[in-house]
Amino acid sequence: MPAIPNPLDKLPPILKKDLDSNLCVCNEVNKMDIINAIANGAITVEAVRAQTYATDGNGCCKNQVGRLIECITRE
Repeated sequence: MPAIPNPLDKLPPILKKDLDSNLCVCNEVNKMDIINAIANGAITVEAVRAQTYATDGNGCCKNQVGRLIECITRE
């Protein structure tokens, strides 16, 4: 899958908040790192985990990562 240009344009306003905050607190992965991983081809939670270690702790951010994937990859 080619890189997705301007992934922030695909997010609703609520998901554009706190981009520099840790979305994955267990592994201290900020939201923008996850968004960039998705934009560069990590289109499953497992692929995001492999690139960023997000969701590799207790998994409390798994639904949020899934929502970002859904928004950014939808046509």
